[in-house]
Amino acid sequence: MNLILASASPRRQELLRNAGVAFVEKPAKILEQHQPGESPEVCVRRLAREKAQAVARETTAMNAVLAADTEVVLDLEMGIPLGKPCDAQDALRMLRLLRGRRHYVVTGVCLMWCDGNLHWTSVDAAETTLVRMDEISDEEVRAYVAGGEPMDKAGAYAIQGIASRWVSHIEGCYFNVVGLPVPLVYRMLKKHVPQLLS
Repeated sequence: MNLILASASPRRQELLRNAGVAFVEKPAKILEQHQPGESPEVCVRRLAREKAQAVARETTAMNAVLAADTEVVLDLEMGIPLGKPCDAQDALRMLRLLRGRRHYVVTGVCLMWCDGNLHWTSVDAAETTLVRMDEISDEEVRAYVAGGEPMDKAGAYAIQGIASRWVSHIEGCYFNVVGLPVPLVYRMLKKHVPQLLS
């Protein structure tokens, strides 16, 4: 049995490798949309399931699929996820929203695996981390966006990169903010498909 990571994210891949989890990369191709009335947690769990299902349909039996979806929100109840910026102006908008206040990073994780009867089973969960970002001047924001780091990141920043200088406080899993809540993933793998762990 192999673990298939349904993501092209280099951050998720690096986090899994650092944790000693072997995997094969096969990015999921789905339309990622927030549905009306969905809370951020419901949204990311649903998208993680949809990604896992899409990859499971294209893989051979006796494998496991791990998928995740991360969003940044200001309001944990019904806040619209900020997502990844579509361009530099969108990145500027997001960072101006986040500076000087707290926000939440919510990641949904779905694990699917196929048993000996060729039946797919899945479990999903979510991790939430509170992040406090310092005030950032417009000059700093513009320079950060011009450097390109925010462009493929939910919320338009990378806590493990240049933006680390502005994150003054977090409550919860740091790895979740990078893109994958590794301890949660490890617990799921250990409980459901321990044969994948060395």
